[in-house]
Amino acid sequence: MYGINEVDASELKSMLSSGEKLRLVDVRSEAEFQQGIIEGAEFLPLHVLPLRMSEFASDEKIVLYCRSGARSAQACMYLKQNTGIDAINLRGGIIGWYQSGYQIVRPAA
Repeated sequence: MYGINEVDASELKSMLSSGEKLRLVDVRSEAEFQQGIIEGAEFLPLHVLPLRMSEFASDEKIVLYCRSGARSAQACMYLKQNTGIDAINLRGGIIGWYQSGYQIVRPAA
């Protein structure tokens, strides 16, 4: 989508299961985040991304997700345009993850 890298739920599951080193970032709202996450994800809402993009390193593999993949695609484009970082979008978002039969967990308090 729009010149960004994407993976689907099964590809992300394989990456996580193999122990591949990656940074998984949830860009949804606080309320959405509290409903459940992909295990190991960190919370960074989309509206905060411009303030914290310096926290991303160009040599790390970053996978962003949201509810359906639209906001995380925007976040990927924003990172690419402003930092040159090629983050990866989870196509279908957490909905696609769940519909593929993969687990969603409650975030740590």
